[in-house]
Amino acid sequence: MGSRRRSRELAMQALFFMDLAQCVNEDALKMYLKHFPPPEHARAFFQDLVHGVMKALPEIDALIESASDNWKLSRMSGVDRNAMRVAVYELLYREDIPPKVAINEAIDVGKRYGNQESGAFINGILDTIHLKLKKEQAYEA
Repeated sequence: MGSRRRSRELAMQALFFMDLAQCVNEDALKMYLKHFPPPEHARAFFQDLVHGVMKALPEIDALIESASDNWKLSRMSGVDRNAMRVAVYELLYREDIPPKVAINEAIDVGKRYGNQESGAFINGILDTIHLKLKKEQAYEA
């Protein structure tokens, strides 16, 4: 497994932990890292993803909710919600990562850690977000 894939999986797990504890902040992250430190090869990208999601969480969550018909964020599975948060952060702020890669990685993480419907659910929402962001960029240009 590549170090970026591992970083994404670990970021989803750390965000899942903080989400479950209803405490998405530095103290919760430190507690998580005390017990589950990422391997050296995955650490830098992991840190970027987790801190990026934490910083932009309201914006990311608003995008996910706006793209999901009939689904409130609180009703989504924790795995799906946090895999999508990582991908949306990448779509918004990591121009070095192609959107297709961010979306496919989230789908794969969802399939691995979520339920049978996770892949399709994540794909539908992230595709909607990606198209919305592309439209907005086209208007700005």
